[in-house]
Amino acid sequence: MRSILSILLLFCGAFTFAQTTISGTVVDDNEQPVPGANVIIVGTSTGNITDFDGGFTITTDLTPPFSIQASSVGFETATLEVTSSSDVIKLVLTEGTALDEVVISASRTPERIFESPVTVERFGLKEIKNTASADFYDGLENLKGVDVNTNSLTFKSINTRGFATFANNRFMQLVDGMDNSTPALNFPIGNLVGMVETDVLSVELLPGAASALYGANAFNGILFMRSKNPFDFEGISGYIKQGITSQDAAGDNSYTDVGIRMAHKFTDHFAAKVNFGWLKGTDWVADNYAGKPGTGATRASLGYDGYNVFGDEVATNIRAASGGLGIIPDVTVSRTGYNESDLTDYNAESIKADWGLYLRPWANDFEIAYVGKIGTGSTIYQGSNRYYINGFTQQQHKIEVRNNNFFVRGYVVADKAGDSYDMTVTGIQINRAWKSDEDWFGDYINTFAGATLGGATEEQAHAAARAAAESGRFLPGTPEFQAAFNRSINDPELATGSKFQDASKYYHADGNYNFSHLVDWAEIQVGGSFRQYSLNSSGTIYTDSDGPIEYSEYGIYTQIQKDLELSESIDLKLTGSIRYDKSELFDGFLSPRLAAGFTVNENHNIRGSFQTGFRNPTTQDLFIGLDAGPYVLIGSAEANLDRYVRPYSVNNPAQANSINQSAGNAYTNSFSKASVDAYLASGNTPGTRDASLLKIGNSEVVKPEQVTSFEVGYRGKLNRLIVDASVYYNSYKNFISNESVIAPLYGQVGDNSLSIDAINFDDTQEYQTYTNSDANVNSYGASIGLTTKVLGDFDLGANYTFAKQDFDQAADPDFRTSFNTPEHKVKLSFGNTDLFKNFGFNVAWRWSDAYFWQATFGDGDIPAYHTLDAQLSYTIPKLKSVIKVGATNMLGDEYFTAIGTGYIGSMYYASIVINNL
Repeated sequence: MRSILSILLLFCGAFTFAQTTISGTVVDDNEQPVPGANVIIVGTSTGNITDFDGGFTITTDLTPPFSIQASSVGFETATLEVTSSSDVIKLVLTEGTALDEVVISASRTPERIFESPVTVERFGLKEIKNTASADFYDGLENLKGVDVNTNSLTFKSINTRGFATFANNRFMQLVDGMDNSTPALNFPIGNLVGMVETDVLSVELLPGAASALYGANAFNGILFMRSKNPFDFEGISGYIKQGITSQDAAGDNSYTDVGIRMAHKFTDHFAAKVNFGWLKGTDWVADNYAGKPGTGATRASLGYDGYNVFGDEVATNIRAASGGLGIIPDVTVSRTGYNESDLTDYNAESIKADWGLYLRPWANDFEIAYVGKIGTGSTIYQGSNRYYINGFTQQQHKIEVRNNNFFVRGYVVADKAGDSYDMTVTGIQINRAWKSDEDWFGDYINTFAGATLGGATEEQAHAAARAAAESGRFLPGTPEFQAAFNRSINDPELATGSKFQDASKYYHADGNYNFSHLVDWAEIQVGGSFRQYSLNSSGTIYTDSDGPIEYSEYGIYTQIQKDLELSESIDLKLTGSIRYDKSELFDGFLSPRLAAGFTVNENHNIRGSFQTGFRNPTTQDLFIGLDAGPYVLIGSAEANLDRYVRPYSVNNPAQANSINQSAGNAYTNSFSKASVDAYLASGNTPGTRDASLLKIGNSEVVKPEQVTSFEVGYRGKLNRLIVDASVYYNSYKNFISNESVIAPLYGQVGDNSLSIDAINFDDTQEYQTYTNSDANVNSYGASIGLTTKVLGDFDLGANYTFAKQDFDQAADPDFRTSFNTPEHKVKLSFGNTDLFKNFGFNVAWRWSDAYFWQATFGDGDIPAYHTLDAQLSYTIPKLKSVIKVGATNMLGDEYFTAIGTGYIGSMYYASIVINNL
């Protein structure tokens, strides 16, 4: 915290100038107020946002005359010259297009989307009001180039341009400038602890690398969510949404979502606001009982490991476990697991609140704000295993000082795991509470041998062996099962329990200064950031049993923009920026960006950009030490390699009964998993197997990943048709991902002796490491969006996205890029906000191509799917309220976006939004 305060003090120098204050209103061509419109002084970053009644006030150091400009989604930009502070100002907006809207994210300064140097998507008040999705966050899925992977009902992961799992640490999510990623997991958890819908002012999405302005985590894109300032948006507003979710596996279940916003401007110097939201429903039930690849299709298979069955991850080669008895077949047998539905109640809940105190000591644009946020909830997260996130809490506290030319802020983000637990490990621990693995496999082997000697066939002997080993097993619904379940989920010791603990946090400070009011020839910005991590999972996620792990990183940047008028019909906008970032664990990196945009005849803009980006390995890449059941996840920070040590039982009678192994062996003494699988498949007995197939694994320790990105785009107005298209190519160096290796419990890889014996006796441990690929990893894609008016006043929109990776998986079978993105996506929308007086509707259709999902939990094919959402709305202007009825996936064709998650069913709802037009 001291570091943040020090940086705040460094940024807080400010000078006082003579001030001019202007006020006015923004209305549409029907004289109706336009709330949420952006009003700026042309040629500067000074501006404000209109309130509910379309009013605005701007204070500036400039002396009239100067021009102001107003813009809002769906309207053309309006410009008006101000000659005196006493002028009666009214800006009239005529219906226009989304390209006229002003965004901030692309260049950290207000500019029209039409002139942005890179691709940017925006979701404003109009889109929030008209979305056919259940809430604004789900509505983002209809944006061009956006992928949404559904983890559960309340946890959705947004991504752009590929390479994403639910642990999407390549994508940033900022809420009023604060990083929304959890300290423990190091990635955003959707809107579980995010914003209340009535407080959302706008959402901007910046696809692709943006490290040059936003730092190391801005690798695949950034989502910016801005809330309403109580100085500009006063009053009490709220919403009530009631409906049902419908799924074949779960049936029909109630769904409730309510929120309230209270804001008041007490004086011209002080304003405050409070928001509260509560959502409750039943999660999508996951019932995929197919076996993971290589384990058999059903429980009838000896080594079955079902996707949503937990406890069957424990498996062993029974011949090796018998000490090599010839009567015992050389096959892998797994324990019987429990269905996921036996281990969770599928409660989905989110409770969140935030508050803000805003002070304007001189009643102008200089503002000091304190904002606090807290959220708690229950959801399901799928990482290496399936986790029930129960009572998870995250809070944020921010102090920010800003005006139209600078900001400096410091904030802390802290989380607590609550009563969360690992469902996979829970199934394993319930089995072990009843009977140890050693005893279970011993009973299996002894019964199999006896049945075989008694004349049984191999199939009959296996059936008898499992029946004997299963005798007395704890069954769901019995007191014994419930007692073992309760013990496991309340025990954080990984050897006996499945509860995970966390009280991690990070401290962050950043600032930016825009010199546009001091320099005329170009717009110049400088800024920087600092972050301090403190990981504290008590050894349940990270190797921090002995105390918190702490490290820090910082960055500084500058940007210059210049507008050039090449001719009466052609304007050129040049942007150049560069950033330097340094983590205490790695060398520093420079991230430059160059962009140019040509505007031709005011209706056509051609843009091109080149930028490099990088991302530091995440906290999990560096410091995780987690037993996921079949394998151990182990981070590769140098200090982490020897902190994870555990004992393993040994099958080889020529070795000690138990051996302690450090997870560092994954990086220093391991075989590649693919080569071990090939070796075992080459013969039924050790003497017939081909040892030349074995390849040394020994993953390299992880280092920062780099990307070089090229993008070309076009935006244009062709009569009533609006076109926005782009093409990109990304080339990655030192691509970070997981690698699967197998470490022998004894021997040295390459010795052609003991290490091979360890494989033959199943005396090994599988690890998933965090490392970089030597192979070339590239991706490329394109998108195009079309919007127009048809049949008079109906809005019609369509967009198409193409994405593809260029990676030779066969040449590097142990390396996992997790591209997880369909090659083709199509999205259509059709609606009318004024079908007849006060009535509107909107319909949205999405289609996704089939794709291959690759993640630590499991790999598999995702079939192509399509879904249709629709809503009807009725506006009550006097109450500034909207009544809406809607449905998502109304055709009822259930689908899923990742292997292991529940099928996504339908939702039907009715809502009323009060005082929030």
